[in-house]
Amino acid sequence: MIKHLTGFIKSVYQNYFEIASCLGASGIILLAILMDSILDLEACPMCIMTRYLFGMIAVISLIGVATKKLFILNKLLITFSSAAGLAVTGKQIYLQNLSTEQLANLPMGCGMPLGVQIEYFGFFGGIANAYKGGPTCAEVNWEFIFNFAEWGFIFFLVYFVGSISKIFRQQNH
Repeated sequence: MIKHLTGFIKSVYQNYFEIASCLGASGIILLAILMDSILDLEACPMCIMTRYLFGMIAVISLIGVATKKLFILNKLLITFSSAAGLAVTGKQIYLQNLSTEQLANLPMGCGMPLGVQIEYFGFFGGIANAYKGGPTCAEVNWEFIFNFAEWGFIFFLVYFVGSISKIFRQQNH
């Protein structure tokens, strides 16, 4: 059974990486949106940035399905998006593990919705301000073994390692 499962995973990775990446990232976004509406959750600015980064991976992967000639560029863009996702979710996990006193001393970077921050501070200023975090981004509203940020970190790590290894495998062939 395990041998068949590992063979299936290896086959998907080797032959359908872009399709699996696109469907996986799209599924994560859809699940997050559905959970927001079903569980009546409010996504913080860091959660929204995480969704956009999964969206970038989905779009880049979809383009990769259509254009095999841009293989290296496609994988580099997935690697970059995954690294950015690791930075955002890693920072959020860090914030979630701060003490109450440390949380009280944080700036209010997560106090405004991401769209408002981008309108007020500009694109890069809004992203930088939201990345500073704050008490709102440190809240854990849902858990199933791990919370949203931890699951996001795991999936970004899978995309990062998968795309890096695809680049090195292509270079060796």
